[in-house]
Amino acid sequence: MIADDDRISSKLLAGLLSKWGYQPEIVYNGTEAKRELLKTNAPQLAILDWMMPGLEGPEVIKAVRASRPEPYTYILLLTSKAGQEDLLKGLEAGADDYLKKPCDPAELRARLRVGARILGLERSLSHALKTGEHQATHDLLTGVYNRGTILEILDQEVSRCRNEGHKMSLVITDVDNFRIINEAHGHMAGDQVIKELATKMVSPLRPKDSVGRFGAEQFLIVAPNCTLNQAMVTAERLRSKIANQTLVVEKSSLALTISAGVSVIKDGAVDGKVALREADSALRQAKKNGRNRVECTGNAEPASTDSV
Repeated sequence: MIADDDRISSKLLAGLLSKWGYQPEIVYNGTEAKRELLKTNAPQLAILDWMMPGLEGPEVIKAVRASRPEPYTYILLLTSKAGQEDLLKGLEAGADDYLKKPCDPAELRARLRVGARILGLERSLSHALKTGEHQATHDLLTGVYNRGTILEILDQEVSRCRNEGHKMSLVITDVDNFRIINEAHGHMAGDQVIKELATKMVSPLRPKDSVGRFGAEQFLIVAPNCTLNQAMVTAERLRSKIANQTLVVEKSSLALTISAGVSVIKDGAVDGKVALREADSALRQAKKNGRNRVECTGNAEPASTDSV
């Protein structure tokens, strides 16, 4: 983006930038420049004149830096001011570089290339940080939350439950006879089963619910503002959905089933560890009672079609 109230100079500059492969936008005052640079799709390279109507260049830069929009915008300040004090003022306002007017085209092009390289490094760093953060909180095989993260979410929701006085429920699911699948078809097939199940785990949940890989073939669902009966209904729907579908793995058709254990926390009276033990106990009861079923701790309410 070019921001300069001198229309002739700005159009000549735009012609140079177009020749160098840029796609310049032109605004003619500081107020327009601020508005454009604060948009979510703002240009990442900007050339601002110091003296403009509305807002001066340094004022625009201060506003942009104060709002910290992403992605970062590299700003080059054009100025006819030659004093060191003025140049320092521009840099302190947040300009990345400055160039004295009238500017030499070769020098301008070189400085813009520096800006482009810095933006490239910034994008690479941002991507690396986001990727690293995702890998730190999500299970690499399934893409759902990993064990540590889902347990952190559980603690947070228990605290909210205690503060707000509402119910929340937990569901632990486990693949029935998973060892037999691994032995018969290999561990790669077992991994594919886990990935497919993770996808199916997410589909019946509300946006505020969370699911994480709790163990090798176990998943934990944390459902805030959810009664025991609602959690039972959703767990049963999930169990039925998986039991009624055939999964093709390594060119073999597998009939899969899961068992599930459900527990409830009322008004934060039970902490997360206790609720986990209760859900795990219910899961073991489901296995003991023949697998491919849902069990719970406590008394479920009358049957309902409400889901989590």
